[in-house]
Amino acid sequence: MVTVLPDLGSGLGHRAELADAIDEHAGRIDWLEVITENVLYAPADDRERLRDLARRFPVVPHGVELSIGSDREPDPGYVEALADLVEEIDAPWFSDHLCFTRTDRIALGLLAPLPRTSELARRLGRKAQRVQDAVGRPFLLENITYYVDMATPLTEAQFIAEVMEHCDCGLLLDLANLDINARNHGFDPLEFLDTVPVERVVQVHLAGGYEAGADPGATTDTGTGDGAGLHAAGDAELAIDSHATQVPDRVWDLLDELLARTHVNATLVERDQRFPDDFGELLAEVDRARAALRNAQGAAAVPPSAGSATRAGVR
Repeated sequence: MVTVLPDLGSGLGHRAELADAIDEHAGRIDWLEVITENVLYAPADDRERLRDLARRFPVVPHGVELSIGSDREPDPGYVEALADLVEEIDAPWFSDHLCFTRTDRIALGLLAPLPRTSELARRLGRKAQRVQDAVGRPFLLENITYYVDMATPLTEAQFIAEVMEHCDCGLLLDLANLDINARNHGFDPLEFLDTVPVERVVQVHLAGGYEAGADPGATTDTGTGDGAGLHAAGDAELAIDSHATQVPDRVWDLLDELLARTHVNATLVERDQRFPDDFGELLAEVDRARAALRNAQGAAAVPPSAGSATRAGVR
């Protein structure tokens, strides 16, 4: 898909618990991401509130149930509703995860990793292309966390790179997920960045987690429990993706590394639980991400209000 992608700047995931604070501090937030399934079939009043948000911010839908990795094609009704949603709020792109969340009969309730083969990568790339063509806007695929790895022919980075060879979709690179997977499975995150086509990265997710056993009150982003009893490579404590803590320095360092390699159109701070009493904590992270974008691209590349367009297409 050849299209002009805007530089949205530094955004925040919209959650009901944060709605009032986002309204109060709208001038400090460049754009918002909403969970697709929370709004896709929402009642009229909720859809009107979404349209109101979209009049004040660029809004991007981020899905968790497309299940691009399932054997079957995505539900046509879901894809049609997604296309209508994207058109309604004039989203510059939409995103979902490179995983599967359901079989023909069972909804798994988590983001499950895929068997990383070249054959599956080709099929998924073509399927993602069909979804993008049906929706009519750029489709970004996101890397997930996984706590149990499978013996597969391809590494995660090689698999992602091969998927992207068979579509012209973009990448949503979750740097927290990259950090967690690298720690848990003993690979070098910089080698991951060497392997994936970083020039296809459009958006970045930034979030925090914890080590298994250190924070039993938080749950994982995938709903798979707190990881008790599991260990990372080298018998270290398992790192858990919770979206419940501040973005750690390791993830900020990965952002700087990525921005030294390629242009990124947007960053997004995610917090899904343990929301801070002081909303300023989240605003400080949004500000830090914006500063990283500006430092990498120059102040003119990321204006205080989002919307400048800088590059065509994602391939």
